[in-house]
Amino acid sequence: MTNIELGQNPGLLAWQWASYRTAHADRRNLVVHVLTVPLFMTGTVAVLAAPFVSGWLAVAGVVGMFTAMAAQGRGHSLEASPPVAFRGPLDVVARIFVEQWITFPRFVLSGELGRALRG
Repeated sequence: MTNIELGQNPGLLAWQWASYRTAHADRRNLVVHVLTVPLFMTGTVAVLAAPFVSGWLAVAGVVGMFTAMAAQGRGHSLEASPPVAFRGPLDVVARIFVEQWITFPRFVLSGELGRALRG
């Protein structure tokens, strides 16, 4: 039994990683993530670069980030295990950014994505 199953608070990174494969098993959802995580990342970089380049870059970045989240939300609806409900606005932001910038790239680099796509 893991710390998460025992009700202990392992921290966001550990919690998200421990449940990631279960919540990302549907191939269609995985393909959506493969296509949209880079869009979210590009949108984030665009928002951060906007003050130095152009305000329109911020608008484009936010649109890209929201588009990625909308597509991923639909992708998650295909999963047998629904995502855990958010606990509030800060939880939404933290979980989304951690998933997009840390957990999904880790899922890809660890080979878990390939195993999930084959399984």
